[in-house]
Amino acid sequence: MQIQKHTSLSQFETLCQATSQEQIELTSLPIIGKALQGKISLETYIAFLTQAYHHVKHTVPLLMLTGSKIAHEDEWLRTAMAEYIEEELGHEKWILNDIEVCGGDKKLVSESEPDFTTELMVSYAYDSINRINPLCFLGMVHVLEGTSVQLATLAANKIKESLALPQNAFSYLISHGDLDIDHQKFFENLVNRLDSNQLVIVIKSCKRFYRLYADIFRGLPA
Repeated sequence: MQIQKHTSLSQFETLCQATSQEQIELTSLPIIGKALQGKISLETYIAFLTQAYHHVKHTVPLLMLTGSKIAHEDEWLRTAMAEYIEEELGHEKWILNDIEVCGGDKKLVSESEPDFTTELMVSYAYDSINRINPLCFLGMVHVLEGTSVQLATLAANKIKESLALPQNAFSYLISHGDLDIDHQKFFENLVNRLDSNQLVIVIKSCKRFYRLYADIFRGLPA
């Protein structure tokens, strides 16, 4: 894979440019459009949270695995993974609390099996870290965090209004929306320190995770 890069672009800008089509395909999904208009049912929102729980609970284990696989010459990357772990601890519990506020059964959700699309994305995350390169995990981070920063707060406000839900039914979405911009800046600075070969790995991974994440949304009840 060759990167088509303008000399004035940073590594992070190159990543965004190289994966822009996949991002458009994800954000153009009908169900995301409905969410941004507040036109989804409570069933759909709880289903989204349920699948979010099933992949978010793997974030810290995936970060730990990634850190363990990073080469010693990239110790700065391992340190970055450790910082991420501190930020991500316990987020799956926020999701379960949101589900409970919405009237769902958080115990039932915690004991449930993920949809196959969610299981496939999580499985590929573990597999790509082990089989290809630990930097593949950064592709997943970019997809999940970038999409959240772009859409989560707007969607949360619209859904809250249309379904008449309290603010504490949206702790996961809001925390990963506008309030997560600083976290996204941390990721941007990290990507800008990668060399060109490392960036290629992240771009390939990011393209795959956009498709896998989109499939999760396609599987939600309309």
